[in-house]
Amino acid sequence: MKGRFLHSWFVSAIASVRDLALFRRGSLLTLLLPLLASCDIAVAPPIIDEIKKFGEIRVVTRNAPTTYYQGRDRIEGFEYELVLAFAKELGVKVRFIKKHSRAEVLKSLQRGEAHLAAAGLIRREEDQRQFLFGPDYQSVFQQVVCRRGGVRPKNLIKLTEANLSIVRGSAYEARLQELRALVPQLNWRSEDENSVEQILAQVWRGEVDCTVADSHIINLNRRYYPELTVKFPVSAEQQMAWIMPPRALFLQREVKDWFARYKKEGKLAHLHEKYFGFVSKGEAYDYVDNRQFIRRLSDRLPRFRRTFMDAGRKYHIPWQLLAAQAYQESHWDPAARSPTGVRGIMMLTRATASTLGIKDRTDIRESINGGAWYLANMRRRLPSTINEPDRTWIALAAYNVGMGHIHDARRLAEHTGLDSNTWRDLRKVLPLLSRKKYYEKLKYGYARGMEPVSYVRKVRHYHDILTRMERKAEVVAPRMRSGGVVVDEVAPKELLDGGDPSQSLKQAPPVPKKPLTTPQENEEQGGVIDIQQQSWVQPSKITPSPIHILPKVRAAAREMLHPMGHPAPRLRETPRAVPPPRS
Repeated sequence: MKGRFLHSWFVSAIASVRDLALFRRGSLLTLLLPLLASCDIAVAPPIIDEIKKFGEIRVVTRNAPTTYYQGRDRIEGFEYELVLAFAKELGVKVRFIKKHSRAEVLKSLQRGEAHLAAAGLIRREEDQRQFLFGPDYQSVFQQVVCRRGGVRPKNLIKLTEANLSIVRGSAYEARLQELRALVPQLNWRSEDENSVEQILAQVWRGEVDCTVADSHIINLNRRYYPELTVKFPVSAEQQMAWIMPPRALFLQREVKDWFARYKKEGKLAHLHEKYFGFVSKGEAYDYVDNRQFIRRLSDRLPRFRRTFMDAGRKYHIPWQLLAAQAYQESHWDPAARSPTGVRGIMMLTRATASTLGIKDRTDIRESINGGAWYLANMRRRLPSTINEPDRTWIALAAYNVGMGHIHDARRLAEHTGLDSNTWRDLRKVLPLLSRKKYYEKLKYGYARGMEPVSYVRKVRHYHDILTRMERKAEVVAPRMRSGGVVVDEVAPKELLDGGDPSQSLKQAPPVPKKPLTTPQENEEQGGVIDIQQQSWVQPSKITPSPIHILPKVRAAAREMLHPMGHPAPRLRETPRAVPPPRS
């Protein structure tokens, strides 16, 4: 009994230490070691030793667009990639455990199922009494979100009149409990079965009036559910961090040291750009454009889908990216024309069409193939120092503004101390090309530099929605273990060993089928753009979405357009590409 009491007291004392400098100096250990020596039981080893001994770190997370989810052909997510980078530093594999809510995530830590929680968790004072936290890495606000055209609460008093649903045990429920001291009549329904993303879908369908969610979750999800509208914040700025059990002091130190290096090297900002850089915030959100795009998924895309897929296979580009780019160019209108003279579904110039031998820019197949060739050409002409996904985003910018202005922007980025190989930094300097003090010193002169920045953001926005619709049509059932713990496979070894998985792949044949403008460009090799894996993949690795899932994709689009059960127009289930008469 004496040993058990002393051991319990020792663990509690260490877990409650606020000033880790005292712990690092060893004075606390010096004080407690004689007491430990008198214990007749073994003290549990530090978690970091367990991780390194077995070569595996167990991480609990949530299955959500902002954290961890099944992508086109692999697991993706901000938290997922962040954890993989940390595991690579430790030299261990990762086993992900998926839980439903914040409360379940924390219970998993308490029960010893996981070493670390990486689930987009807000730092809360009451949790710091029970757990250890890593450094802050993202700022968010809690906001009330309702459906457009429904109830319109402007404050907490008016919110009492709404049908409010909240995830049980979440930080949102804890915040509402604090606010109830100010507004005693504030009530809500606590949900056990639904995640915050599922409740947002309920709000969008009109099944509940409102809910509370983090700002970044709302910004991401209202792109898929256009009618969601933010009413007012219910918290000040809050910080997100990883959470660890109380005996993970040495693991906490590893996490803090690694985060400091990861931030200093710019890798955290780069990862944030990859997953959230294209998401509109606050007033920048365009409800009309978002809803129109979702409508076009069912009433226009089916006509061109097969042609996009054929061009994607031919030029080794994901067809969804080509479709997203074409929508930004012409809203999938084959007869589109701009005042500058570009025409067709991919808005080709006369010069480009002439180079490719295209006689009719309004011909659907010729225009899409021409646009795909041109994008692949832009990508290939970029220096080898630019990696994916930045290579694709910069190639899209070159498609819009011209490669000469991209070279100018890269030189300007280098001159100002920015990284000319990343889209995150390049988009900062592109707007400067319209300012005389900058463009008069550049080789290619003036350019409307904000246009390619907006262009790339919108293409990424449409691409993300389109790929999400594809995933919705191909639901993958999770594997279950006893006790209700959903466990994913151990993270792929090539992602943990370091290096680019593409380095083991042979180069694909050159992309263009027609001569390029210079012999050097003909010598450059192409490959398959895989934006999410940040690599090139052999053409044989591509698995285009099968035609037989088209009805499911279109049904998903109809569901988004008609959430309240209103009838949607019937559509042909066989996509056809019907070119207009040649002029």
